Parts: sequence; structure tokens; C-alpha cells
Amino acid sequence: MLSLALILALEITAVPPEQAYEELQIEFTGGDYNKEPFKYRLLKPAKIDEGKKYPLVLFLHGAGERGTDNVSQLKYLPAQLAMPNMQEKYPCFVLAPQCRPDKKWVEVPWGTKESEPQTAPGDQMQCVVELFDKTLKENPIDTDRVYLTGLSMGGYGSWDLSMRMPERFAAVVPICGGGDERGAAKLVNTPLWAWHGDADNAVPVERSRTMIDAIKKAGGNPKYSELKAVGHNSWTPAYESSDGVLPWMFGQRLK
Repeated sequence: MLSLALILALEITAVPPEQAYEELQIEFTGGDYNKEPFKYRLLKPAKIDEGKKYPLVLFLHGAGERGTDNVSQLKYLPAQLAMPNMQEKYPCFVLAPQCRPDKKWVEVPWGTKESEPQTAPGDQMQCVVELFDKTLKENPIDTDRVYLTGLSMGGYGSWDLSMRMPERFAAVVPICGGGDERGAAKLVNTPLWAWHGDADNAVPVERSRTMIDAIKKAGGNPKYSELKAVGHNSWTPAYESSDGVLPWMFGQRLK
């Protein structure tokens, strides 16, 4: 659920997120799909100046936001970045795909402490990459300021996608997720800040600890915030606190 402060701010100062985001679709042909329309959302800066390029945030939602309504995935960070004060502070594009019901961004179990080897991307991740490439091609985006973040199931997706294409992201923020530590060396040069609650009963905190330790052993210097006595919802303090990830993330550049 959105925090009370964020709900009140949305009610007072902003239109509903589904009105702020453009509704788009592609014909997705990956996996089990045969040119089936796949809808997604894109937020654009409130004002786009000619000749100027803007950051892009790729957001991967959690399991609770799966569906086909093309609205549920706009909770949390997408809703936050659509608020007028946030648009003024961080003018950016936000790409928010929606995972189909009963599918996953990454085909691994969430509740186990052990990781599984990274395999070829499933159809939902294939679709994310297609949407990502299309968005970059069609909009004035600063490719040196492309950011990847996600929570829970989307935290797994963030770890997975960042290891597939680390050279494309200026910063990665995986929240309460996990990845395959065998590929951690790929993230040595990627600015990364992971978050996890130490009382998380949905995704074991060991999943973040293992990834962070593996990156450090490979020579990297990732940031990690482990929240004491916090359960699965570590995304609210990560995204909404004044010392959270957003100022840091938007300050990162590839060059």
C-alpha cells in the first residue's frame, strides 16, 4: 500500500498515476505469445525542451502488481515520480511494464535462501528488454542516465537484468530481491544500492547479503542498507526517505 503521506500528496497535488502515464502497447511475440498486445505505461517529463535529453527509470514491480489492467504496476515509485513536485525535482521518463498473471520477471523461487544459476531470460524479461529498447529509440533519453530499480519480484528482476547488460545502467537499485552470485563480477563497475529488511518473511535477507558479498569479493563497492526489524516492505524507506535512494540514483552517470 502507498504510505499515508504519499496518498494525501497525490490527492491534493496530482492526478491519478494512470492519467499521468501514457498507455502504450506492442505486439509481443516471445514465449507463449503470438503477436498478442502487451500494454505498458510511460511517464514523460512534464515539459520536454527541444534538444534536451532526460533520464529514464525502468521500474519492475512486485508479484502483487501482476495482471493485465495496466494500472496496478503504477503503485509505489511510479506514483511517487508522477507527483508534480517530484516531476519538478526529477524530470524524467519512467517505464513501467506489467508482468502477466502467474508469470515472473525471473523464473526462480522467491522464498529460498539459496540462489539458482542464471538461465536464458523468460518471455516476461524478453518483453521488458523489447520495451526498453523501443523507449530508448523513440524518446529524448540521456543514455548516460538510465536507471534500473524494482521491488520484491522486481528486485529479482533488477539483479537479473543488470547482470545481463550492466553497461547500460548508470545505477541499479534492487530492493528485497536476490540474484545469482556467480555473475556478481559483472556488477563490479556498476553503481548499486540494495535494500532489504532483516525480518523479511517473503524473500530471505540472505539473498541480498549474498549478492553484496559476492560483488565486494570481486572488487566492487556496492551500497547496502539492511533495515533492522523491517519485514518485506523495505521499498517505502528506500524510495520515500530523505536519505533514500532517489537523490543518489539521479546523481549517477555512466560517463
